[in-house]
Amino acid sequence: MAVHQAGKSGKARAGVSAPRAEPTPAALGFLDFCRVEKGLSQNTLSAYRLDLERYCAAGSAVSAEQIRVYLDSLYAAGLASRSIARHLTTLRNYFQFQVREGRLAADPLETVPAPRRARPLPKRMSPEEVERLLRAPNRAEPHGLRDAAMLELLYACGTRVSELCMVQLRGLNLEMGLLRVQGKGGKERLIPVGKTALSAITEYLRAGRGVLLKGRVSPYLFVTTRGGPMTRQAFWQIIKRYGMEAGISQRLTPHLLRHTFATHLLDGGADLRSVQTMLGHADISTTQIYTHVLRSRLRRTIDEHHPRA
Repeated sequence: MAVHQAGKSGKARAGVSAPRAEPTPAALGFLDFCRVEKGLSQNTLSAYRLDLERYCAAGSAVSAEQIRVYLDSLYAAGLASRSIARHLTTLRNYFQFQVREGRLAADPLETVPAPRRARPLPKRMSPEEVERLLRAPNRAEPHGLRDAAMLELLYACGTRVSELCMVQLRGLNLEMGLLRVQGKGGKERLIPVGKTALSAITEYLRAGRGVLLKGRVSPYLFVTTRGGPMTRQAFWQIIKRYGMEAGISQRLTPHLLRHTFATHLLDGGADLRSVQTMLGHADISTTQIYTHVLRSRLRRTIDEHHPRA
């Protein structure tokens, strides 16, 4: 396989849409297996389907050489190495499923290496930027109370945005200061919630949530004026707007607050295993991307306390 480097933008070339085709019966069977047997999240299933639609549009290659040509076409389309690696993961899982089902004699990807890519360090906000962002919502209005509670909880717990939007009332224990969220693969975990976030949620429940619901009933903690749960897309726009109002120059996303939660915890002395548990990472290797924070703290510790630093 020819080794190419994707453009700096990491996106497909402007004006060129990715070819799509309806997944084959075999691909649909794999998606059903992932949904029913493996219990994968809807986000993961959607990513798998998009990859398989593109793969099927290219002719559903089944030989190692054809797969190499297909991957080269992804590089030529301007996809970043990270996106291509995800495509390759989708196809590996798909072919392994076909082998188990007896439709293929061997996995054609056994001899195809994954593209090499550098793992970027996660960006984070400064404590001062976080304070400005958390002060941005107008807490005199129901929408502002909801938005403030969501921002406070996101920074206090480091949840994924999908987990935050799907939090239910019964998943929050105000007395014990615990939040139950359902993460990837339907796995539940408990996260401690700080006093500031609990206070913001209490005020939202007292004077915001009922006004937004207008007498309707909802199991979700964070609701819209239509009575449904807050969506990921809507919250994405909310956090961008507050970032602009707070004068924060870098591009704000819910995931940036998740990274900030983790790095601020580690910078304050938390251990990596505890952060792994709170983030809901199945493997400690995923959390180790934050070890640059631990290294910088070690450097400061030596500089401040070692007699010959």
